[in-house]
Amino acid sequence: MTAAFWALVGLSTVACMFMSWTLGANSNSPPFAPAVGANAVPTMRAALLIGVFASLGALTQGGSISGTVGTGLIHGVDIVPLAATAVLLTAATYMFIGVRSGYPVPAAFATTGSVVGVGLALGGAPAWDTYGRLGAFWLAVPFMSGGIAYATATTLRRDGVPDDLSIPALAALVGGILVNIRFGVIPSPEEGGTVAGYVSRLLDAPTVAGVDAAVVLTTVAFAAFSFRYIRSQMQDSVEDGVRRFLVVLGAIVAFSSGGSQVGLATGPLEHLVRDELGLPILVLLAFGAVGLLVGAWTGAPRLLQATSREYARLGVRRSIAALVPGFIVAQLAIAWGIPISFNNIILSGVIGGGLAAGSAGVSRGKISWTVFFWLTTLGSSIAVGYILYSLLASVVGAT
Repeated sequence: MTAAFWALVGLSTVACMFMSWTLGANSNSPPFAPAVGANAVPTMRAALLIGVFASLGALTQGGSISGTVGTGLIHGVDIVPLAATAVLLTAATYMFIGVRSGYPVPAAFATTGSVVGVGLALGGAPAWDTYGRLGAFWLAVPFMSGGIAYATATTLRRDGVPDDLSIPALAALVGGILVNIRFGVIPSPEEGGTVAGYVSRLLDAPTVAGVDAAVVLTTVAFAAFSFRYIRSQMQDSVEDGVRRFLVVLGAIVAFSSGGSQVGLATGPLEHLVRDELGLPILVLLAFGAVGLLVGAWTGAPRLLQATSREYARLGVRRSIAALVPGFIVAQLAIAWGIPISFNNIILSGVIGGGLAAGSAGVSRGKISWTVFFWLTTLGSSIAVGYILYSLLASVVGAT
């Protein structure tokens, strides 16, 4: 390996750290925005929690998205170090503009577009099957997230549904899902294992009518524990208990955001790290996790303010309604290896929760500008990625 190769490795590494930082400051901020908007947690403390939980999610769940970004978006070529640098610089610049302007730029759109643009400049072929799958999921996100948030907020607002039952029931739903999501650090015959599946293998439990009894019992037990814990927190003060659940839910969603977003920074370096340097992907995910941590601690407060106070004035219950679909949709995307815009998920949930009480409080101008950013980011990032790599290759050489 030549000195020029190592120079490009260093440059692409710096670009990866820059991208990770912008993700930590931008895309990982929305999970705590409803909690900040509902005054359940101060802005700076939310930024601290975002960094910790997002980095943990990156380490344990980031592999599937990283693989799609690194190898699934373009056919016939590998993302070499110079190409990875062009991808990451393009995407990170879009994200940085979002941080500075206060408008959340969709990280998945910026990264996907830049990978496609650079891949085409390398001479690769479009992965149309992957694009169709991604496009269908992206189009469904606002309806899934906003719809679930609207239904949840409407239910929580009903006088006939007591808070000491409805809120713990949501906690049970989240807890039941949590033990069935995949973690890269849990041993499993497949890629990543679930807590419920691991318990089943430890007990060597039989199946009943094709159903793993241990998985079912573990799911029910964890859901019951979550229900009981949140309900006990509400016994002394309903409002304090509800706010505590909102903060816990924000932490879980921030964890999911780290797992879904880190691959946008590490994916372009998968070929370099795995095939050329021979290092495990966990090393790359750890590097991305550090970038998320630093980005959240230093850049998240600005976006937290923008998403929590300018999009909608949510109460605690509607804030919970905005976060529940964020967790569900993000975990679906991780399971299917689909890079997503976490801003899209959370903001759709915020809007859906806000509309449950009517349109008052929803900033239509802010939302319109955000949608404009979403629609233009994908197409323009393809062009910018193509042009940037072509320029770099003409100066440095296609290495």
